[in-house]
Amino acid sequence: MYFFDSFDQYGDRTAFLQDDGSTMTYEQLQAYANRIGELVPQRSLVFILCENVIGSAAGYLAFLQNRSVPLLLDAGINQQLLADLIELYHPAWIYLPEGLAAGYTTDPSAGHMTSGTSEGHTTAPAAEYTANPTGANSAVLPGNPQITERAWGYVLAKTDFDQSTEPNLYGDLALLLTTSGSTGSPKLVRQSYQNIQANSESIAEYLKIDETERPITTLPMHYTYGLSVIQSHILKGACILLTRESVIGKPFWDFFKKEQATSIAGVPYTYEMLKRIRFFRMDLPSLRTMTQAGGKILPELHREFAEYAAEKGKNFVVMYGQTEATARMGYLPADKALDKVGSMGIVIPGGSFDLIDVDGSEITETNKTGELVYRGPNVTLGYAEKRADLALGDERNGVLETGDMAQMDADGYYYIVGRKKRFLKIFGSRVNLDEVERMIRNEFPDADCACSGTDDQLQVFVTDPRACGEVQRFLLTRTHINQRAIRVKAIAEIPRNDSGKIIYQDLH
Repeated sequence: MYFFDSFDQYGDRTAFLQDDGSTMTYEQLQAYANRIGELVPQRSLVFILCENVIGSAAGYLAFLQNRSVPLLLDAGINQQLLADLIELYHPAWIYLPEGLAAGYTTDPSAGHMTSGTSEGHTTAPAAEYTANPTGANSAVLPGNPQITERAWGYVLAKTDFDQSTEPNLYGDLALLLTTSGSTGSPKLVRQSYQNIQANSESIAEYLKIDETERPITTLPMHYTYGLSVIQSHILKGACILLTRESVIGKPFWDFFKKEQATSIAGVPYTYEMLKRIRFFRMDLPSLRTMTQAGGKILPELHREFAEYAAEKGKNFVVMYGQTEATARMGYLPADKALDKVGSMGIVIPGGSFDLIDVDGSEITETNKTGELVYRGPNVTLGYAEKRADLALGDERNGVLETGDMAQMDADGYYYIVGRKKRFLKIFGSRVNLDEVERMIRNEFPDADCACSGTDDQLQVFVTDPRACGEVQRFLLTRTHINQRAIRVKAIAEIPRNDSGKIIYQDLH
């Protein structure tokens, strides 16, 4: 039995509290899941356009419980990317904010899912949604989605794709997440029910999560780190504080203080912003734990937050993970945050690490670099790049070659020193540089290009000076990467060797 098989075990305890005052108890969450189960057949593929609101989080858990297979996407996804994914994967259902479904037709028999329990059914007021400036759902999408139900500010729409001709979904397939961060690749990570359960239990164990916790959302739930916060706390019957506000804004901190949030999660950029807004001077007596993942934090920033935590009697926990491991593989215990600055820590409960050299042999010496290989029940099933791949079984068998190069010190703590392949972490999202190059070349065939950079800074080099502005705008629209993280520069030619391969170290 998995934790998402039954929510009403926690009774009338609050599961979600939203910053507009809306709440949902665990009993209401179970009632909502029951209704979803009546409407949506098991093993249906469902696209969820996510925001950090009750309708989104509760809907995801309801589909999970009823053995549908959700694909979580940003509610602000570009219209063309969404259309491409719908055409490629043929979802049976789309679940999205009311404000983004203005162009959808409505089934005349459509109802309204109630938000209450068996007595006193009430419906939460619809939240205000701002349409995506790129027009995410302003045009007719493939599958002719038709609204069948509404509740909690969300609508459930059925498509007209012929599901009888599609391959069956693999029996243990539970969830689909994008793997390439913001680039909109059709490649998805296939997660199983066991993956979700094992990783949620492991995270709850090493963070000592219980029902008294009140985490506040700082990361989008379609991102594996943000989702893991929700899952590991729902596992323990905690109350999750939902907000779409940014940590740099006063409304976020007003909500934080009013509802006495106990934990905050962030990628390196989050902690850079916290420092800029003078977080260290804030009076936050309810705060217990700060967690960091989504890329390597600068050692000096790590040290500053570790010192703050030690001084204030709070926990600062650095973590390491990938979507391909459901969420988490390593963590640095709070009591080692100062002793091991720069380390991502030790393996999570239930997993194991190995370092492998270029010949495939295990490295046992300390401070020697090798590729980090993880083993554990949270290693996902593999990838999907088209609908037929959703019928595939477990292709990894619990083993993940992370692509990260690491070293282990004499105490058994691991340090990430580089990447084997060409990926960057841009504000917590993983970006494939080769994929960005392909996108640019397809859009601008007359301009040669190359991509490099460091975490939180994507550098694009093009050979046509006139294309710099257009390339910048294209990437902003297509990838949703933060404008501050993209630098486009014109150079005379892209340096290449005799075989035509780009010499990336000569780019400057």
